[in-house]
Amino acid sequence: MNNPTDIAIVGTGIVGQSWAIAFARAGVSVRLFDHVDGTAERAVSLIKDALSQQVAHGLLADGSQDGILDRLTPHRDMAATLDGVCYVQESTPELLDIKRVIFKELDALAPADAIVASSTSALRPSEFAAGLPGAHRCLVVHPLNPPHMIPAVEIVPGPDTTPNAITRATELMKSIGQSPVVLKTEIAGFVMNRLQGALLDEAFSLVRDGIADIEDIDTAMCDGLARRWTITGPFETIDLNAPGGVAGFLERYRQAYSEIGEHRPDRPEWSGDMASTVIAECRRARSLAELPQRKALRDRRLAALAAHLEQTTREGE
Repeated sequence: MNNPTDIAIVGTGIVGQSWAIAFARAGVSVRLFDHVDGTAERAVSLIKDALSQQVAHGLLADGSQDGILDRLTPHRDMAATLDGVCYVQESTPELLDIKRVIFKELDALAPADAIVASSTSALRPSEFAAGLPGAHRCLVVHPLNPPHMIPAVEIVPGPDTTPNAITRATELMKSIGQSPVVLKTEIAGFVMNRLQGALLDEAFSLVRDGIADIEDIDTAMCDGLARRWTITGPFETIDLNAPGGVAGFLERYRQAYSEIGEHRPDRPEWSGDMASTVIAECRRARSLAELPQRKALRDRRLAALAAHLEQTTREGE
């Protein structure tokens, strides 16, 4: 699926509109369908406004929005929408009963070799695709909203999803400029919401216990952790933060973090097989010899980010 032709977006609310931009911006022909009459047509108008903002911020060349809009075709018939497409991105309301009905319809109408993906942020594929004849090609492709601005996207297989379907969905996401996060199995909340939930739980605890005010916690994130995590994720961050990489970090700080997290149920110990797995995966991603170069790159990007934020602050954006 490196060169997709037509794809379909079913459900043209905020998420569906953003997906349409992400696909069409990459040169893909996009068919839009919504069960509410007139919604797909209105979506094109809203997408036009969003593209104007992209041009104003220098994210699109002036005039390129016309080509993107030309690749969008609203439809009022689902069968016609799905005829001949290679991929379907479902973005209907986050209600299990609706998803089940929609996926039954999509599975019946989409070409047999088309991937059928849901944008759901909370429902697992087994909850809405189990028992369908085409359950093997159904999965979750969950973006952070808006996907045309935030590239990370979770590829979540159900128990019936084939490796081929996972690979094809992953390749398609890469081809349109997204950054796939491929899960090995389905789990409630997937990866990004589970990470976000853990951080939010701790933030709520700090407020509950009178440790810090909400504004100070937001500052700790925006002007602290988020600055680094914009450049490097949590594992690369600790890999770059001690001599000897992540192994050195664990040696120095394992006990401190164990005490910090002792109240958390099911907290994994950063030792034994767990530590060996993390160290091995970090070393597969980058060798110890590469760490100085990665640190220098991190610092250049942090400097560029700081300059950008200072400029936007001066401009009042």
